[in-house]
Amino acid sequence: MSDTILKAEKLCKTFSIGGIQQHVLKNIDLSLYDGDFTVIMGASGAGKSTLLYALSGMDTPTLGKISFGDEIISELSSDRLAVFRRDHCGFVFQQIYLIDSMSVIDNVLTAGLLVSKDKKALVKRAKELFAAVGIDEATQRKFPTQISGGEAQRAGIVRALINNPEILFADEPTGALNSKTGIDVLDTLTEFNNKGQSVVMVTHDMRSARRGNRILYLKDGIILGECSLGKYVSGDKERHEKLAAFLNEMGW
Repeated sequence: MSDTILKAEKLCKTFSIGGIQQHVLKNIDLSLYDGDFTVIMGASGAGKSTLLYALSGMDTPTLGKISFGDEIISELSSDRLAVFRRDHCGFVFQQIYLIDSMSVIDNVLTAGLLVSKDKKALVKRAKELFAAVGIDEATQRKFPTQISGGEAQRAGIVRALINNPEILFADEPTGALNSKTGIDVLDTLTEFNNKGQSVVMVTHDMRSARRGNRILYLKDGIILGECSLGKYVSGDKERHEKLAAFLNEMGW
C-alpha cells in the first residue's frame, strides 16, 4: 500500500435549499494514496464534485475531518485554506479559466510566482511541462482565444502542475472536448500519473474512468463501492470488462 497523503473521516456536507436540508455527503471515510489515479463516478447529483471540492479544500464540510499529513485542513480558515490549495494542490476543470488577456505561458508563470519568486527556475519547469504536453513555443506565446480547446486544457494542466502539487484534482476535464481532443488530455494525465503524480478525477465517462487504477462509485452521498484496476494499459480488454461489470453492479 502506498503512503496516505489525504484522509477524510465521517465527512458530511449539507446544503439548505429553500429551507430544506439536502444531505449531499453522508459520513464518508476515504484515504487518498500517493501515486494513485483515483476516479470518482456516480449519477448526476450523487455528490461527486462536492466530494472533490471538500477533499481539495475548495469547500468546507459541514461535519467530519480532513487531514493532510499532520494538518487538519477542515479546521483551517478560508485564508489558510487558500494557502493550502496553492502549495499542495493543482486543479483542472471542465471550464479552463485561462486569463484571456495573458499569453498561455504568462498564465502558467503567474500561477507559479504565487509560490516561488525564482522566475528563471519557473520558466525552466514551465518549458519542460509544455514540452511534455506537446505545446510548442509559438503556441505558448499565443493568447487563450487563439488556441484550440485541447491546447487550452493541456495548458491548464501545465498551470496546475507548475507548483509541483502533491495532488492534481480534475473535475470532468474532458467534458467540453471532442473525442479525439479528450483522449489527448487523458493521455497527458496518464503520462504524469505514470511519473508519480497523484490524480483525483471526477467523471461520468467510462472511457475517462478506465484511466484510473482506483474507481470509487458514489450514490446518494455515500461510497457505494470501489474497484481496483491496476495501472492503465492501452487496449486492455479485460480492464474494460472489469470496469463495465463493476459499474453494472453499482446500477450505473
